[in-house]
Parts: sequence; C-alpha cells; structure tokens
Amino acid sequence: MKQFDQAAALLKLTASQTAMIKQPRKCVEVTLPIRMDDGTIKTFTGYRVQHNIARGPAKGGVRYHPNVSLDEVKALSFWMTFKCAVANIPMGGGKGGIIVDPQKLSHGELERLSRRYFSELEEMFGPDRDVPAPDVNTNPQIMAWFMDTYSMHKREHLPAVVTGKPLEIGGSKGRVLATSLGLLFATRRAVAANGEKMAGLTVAVQGFGNVGGNAAVLLHQDGCKILAISDQYGAFHNPDGINVPEAMKYAEKNNGLKGFESTKLAKKMADPMELLELKVEILAPCALELQLTKANANKVKARYIAEGANGPCDSDADEIFNKKGIFVIPDILCNAGGVVVSYFEWVQNRMGYYWSVDRINRELEDVMNIAFDAVYETQLQYNCPMRVAAFAVAIKRVSVASEMRGLYA
Repeated sequence: MKQFDQAAALLKLTASQTAMIKQPRKCVEVTLPIRMDDGTIKTFTGYRVQHNIARGPAKGGVRYHPNVSLDEVKALSFWMTFKCAVANIPMGGGKGGIIVDPQKLSHGELERLSRRYFSELEEMFGPDRDVPAPDVNTNPQIMAWFMDTYSMHKREHLPAVVTGKPLEIGGSKGRVLATSLGLLFATRRAVAANGEKMAGLTVAVQGFGNVGGNAAVLLHQDGCKILAISDQYGAFHNPDGINVPEAMKYAEKNNGLKGFESTKLAKKMADPMELLELKVEILAPCALELQLTKANANKVKARYIAEGANGPCDSDADEIFNKKGIFVIPDILCNAGGVVVSYFEWVQNRMGYYWSVDRINRELEDVMNIAFDAVYETQLQYNCPMRVAAFAVAIKRVSVASEMRGLYA
C-alpha cells in the first residue's frame, strides 16, 4: 500500500480515482467439508479474492498452506492487479488459498479438497471471470482437477478456466522457464539502458529453485559469470565463476545444493546472507520475501538488483538503494514472465491452437521489452525510482480502464 500511495501521489490521483482501484471488489470465504480416508469428515477454510477486473478477468494463483489468511490473499490479489497491468496483459488481479498442509493429505484427500474448493466457488470462476493458476503447494495436477470439475459442471470442455495445466490437457509450452526468461529479458534491457553489455557481468543468485536456478543458467548462457548461488542448504561462492550447468545437474540429482561444496565447484559461505553483500554487478534475489532490509541494504555492492522473488526488498532498503544509485528492476516487472505465459496459455485455450516454444519465447520477450521501456520512460519522466515508476504505469492503466467503464448503479 505504501508503494501504491507513492505512485498515486506521483500521478496526482483524486480520492475518487483511488477509491475505485485500491480495495478488492470481492472477497469470499468458504467452508470445505471433506470425507477423509478413514471415513471421518473434516472441514477446511478456503478463500478467493478478486481485487480488480476493470481490464479483464481476474488472474492469480491458489495456494495451499497452513498460514493462508484472508489478509494475505487480499494483499496478493492487489499485487496481481498491478503485475498484470505493468505487463499490459488484459487481465485483473485475483488470488485464492486453502488453510491446509497438503503434505498431511493422501492423494485422494487432496483431490477431493481441490474439487470441493472449485465447485464451492464455481460462480466466481470462468474463462471470462476469474482464471486461477498454481501457487505455493499447488501444481499442474491440481489445476487439472480444477479444470475437470468446472468442465463437468458446465458439461463443456473449458480448459481456459485455469492456467498452469499439464501439456496433455491444454497447458502451454515454455511455462517452466517463463519467470526466469522474463527476468533475463528485463535484466538485458536494464543493462542496455545503462550503456552496458551482459557478457562478463558478475552475478549472485539467491535461491536455486525453479526461478533462481533457471535464471542462473540463462544468465550464464548470456555470458554472465555466476559467482554465487544459494538455497535452503546454504550459499556457495567461487570468485572465478561457478559451472552452472554442473550445479543444476547436482541440484536435480540431490534435490538441492546440500553438500555442493564436495564437488569443489564452489566453497560454502559461513553465512548464507553474505551472498547478498558480495561485490557483483547483478544481484538476483529469487528466494523469499524481505531479504534486503535496513539491516543489510547498505552492505549491498551490486549495481543492478533483479527481483525474481516477490517482495525481496522492504521500503527501507528501497530508499537506501535509491540513494546509492543501485538500479532496481522491481518484482512486478522483473518476475512478470510467469503471468505473461499464463496469459498466453489462456489465449491458446481460447483459440484452440497451440504455439511452439520459440513463438512463446519471442512473444514473451516482446511483452517484457515493451513493459520495461514503459516503466523506464516513466522513471525518466518523473525522476523517480523504478519501483514507483512500475506502479505508476500499472495504476494509470487500471485507473483509466475503471474510469472509462464508469459505475453501474
């Protein structure tokens, strides 16, 4: 909300304009009774929030986690509104979740819970109303159950009701690399805007999962030298550069980087957080939120920060980075590749025609380049930080759409 308010002040939005786009339009809480494998009935709580649909159907994931709350889902749906808008895809923001630890459910219990959630909220969902996707602890199989449940109720084949599905039932090629590729394209654009080239730039990547691991591979292929990587098992550093393809093979074989120092490809750092303070040109935080704060922001030596994670910097860190002249590619722009390719999946489902991975990647690069340029030009126009510029671009698009549609009353 603080980021929103800064951008709204920059745009000089009126109180009426702000009122139309700041609060979620619909929040639904449902109780989900499920028959467990032992015959007992257990109830779970589920949520779906639609923040804004002025520019198109709501878009956003569904997460399964014990700590899911309505406040969290509302905040994430707000974020999705502006992530879709900054990428200029014709969708709004939504988010959903169930309070559950899916590791404690059997396969059958997980399926029954997923189908119950989607059937209870059937009136909210639809290809032109609200299009969910995978999020924390959800996956293509759960999306397949969502799609099948909806299609059975409607007596139609409706793959466009969810994205992130298996390829066999309407998923899109290019989905796995989408977020990492988007990060690469945004970083290329930032480096070029500052009159530099990617080849030879040094990089530290925090997080070596789907986003961080693939981002490290792609940056390595682009000529960057990856000096450090990390995951839950620690941070690993090699001042001469890490052999990233070998690191990926190791992580895939061992389900993470545990014991990676045994390969002699890098040394384990005493404190994993020191990775954020290494002398590198590009820092890519691709793990958890709030990793860069007032406590460590002054120690950051990178010249570019490419936010692969959601919310890796707090507002205090942002102010410090602005004073230090560090070029931050904000999360709602930098990691938008995932939602862009989700939109491509929805488009392909509507067309009934599926694209090659080369076309997916070309279209993604076009969208990311246009989005970056719009944010960068706004930054130059208002002489403001990139994050404020990204929100300004997105808020203006949502506000204009809301005003043009007007109020039905």
